[in-house]
Amino acid sequence: MGFKLETFFFDTPLYSPVQIEDGDSIELYGLFDNTRSRDFEGFNPYEKKESTFKVTTDLLAHGNHYLDKGGFNTVKIQCKRSDDQFWFYILWRPSDKKLVKVGQFPSVADFHIYEIKQYKKLLPQEKLSEFTRAIGLAANGVGIGSFVYLRRIFEHLIFEAYEKAKGEGALEDSDFQPARMDQKIDLLSDYLPEFLMENKSMYSILSLGIHELDEKTCLAHFDTLRVGIEIILDEKLDELRKKEKVEAAKKKLANLKGEIKK
Repeated sequence: MGFKLETFFFDTPLYSPVQIEDGDSIELYGLFDNTRSRDFEGFNPYEKKESTFKVTTDLLAHGNHYLDKGGFNTVKIQCKRSDDQFWFYILWRPSDKKLVKVGQFPSVADFHIYEIKQYKKLLPQEKLSEFTRAIGLAANGVGIGSFVYLRRIFEHLIFEAYEKAKGEGALEDSDFQPARMDQKIDLLSDYLPEFLMENKSMYSILSLGIHELDEKTCLAHFDTLRVGIEIILDEKLDELRKKEKVEAAKKKLANLKGEIKK
């Protein structure tokens, strides 16, 4: 079973046909009939938090006419925490079993952009904007352009680590600058998150997407690469939070020590 409600509503770009297979019938019925739909998880951009959603539109209330005939129609989902409703305009083509989103509000980007704002302590505003732009482009079916901005984020993380290594005297320009990206990553093994080291091929995939892959292929793999970069940032964010927690604890212990001496 490949078709998932959460993927269709929150991740699939507009005008990207989704092929429905025989094993997807349960999920497909759930899309059109709220009595058969399961609850699914997603991000509520209005509340700025993860939530649980349900389908509220019942297109099969009077039989399977829509499933059999197809056409354009409206589907709504509702946040079970806040009762916020989101609208989707879809095209169902039973002749070739393809489902297409042709409109929605909020946009796919809206469902994801607020999630990356947690990285504002790690990325300068310019890079945070580029990450947002990558998500927005992918949401509108622009795959190659989205890869350009993801690669810029990846490169920023590498050169940020290099500046730290250089500042500590661990690496020289003469070793770093002429090296290929995979070699640069190896040189920075002590300064980069573990996930990045284990998945350094991400950069070559992003570069391949920019120079050789078509829009459809880039879009098909965008979410995988976006999540990969988020995992790298999550590792850095955990490290930062731990550092801030340690510094705060040291400060409080120093103050406590001073009070006790008094």
